[in-house]
Amino acid sequence: MPLTSTRLGPDWPRQVKTPGSYDWERSAAKWLRELVPARYASYPAFVRHPVLLARHAQIQVEHEIRVARIALQTARADLPRLGLHEGAIEHAIKLYAAELMQLQHIARSVRAVTQALGGSAR
Repeated sequence: MPLTSTRLGPDWPRQVKTPGSYDWERSAAKWLRELVPARYASYPAFVRHPVLLARHAQIQVEHEIRVARIALQTARADLPRLGLHEGAIEHAIKLYAAELMQLQHIARSVRAVTQALGGSAR
């Protein structure tokens, strides 16, 4: 697979070897498989084409970001109706905010890996 110029920055996943090093694409595919539902990870097209797997992981993470945003934005209105006390609601809001930040970091990492695999990241 062609190697495009990729600078390894703070968003490069630690689990993925440096592009151009031995077996780096395998390490990228392994990391990407962890980001998609298990049934997708074993599809032959994703196994043969890591850039296709990267594209799907990118879409998957983007949707998870939307879910975390909705959960965060609606927590104060929805959670009291579920009978949760204020402390639990505050804890949930902090959890959603932290998850959103983590997912945004993962999305940047997926874009970096996708570019290194020769795909265009959105």
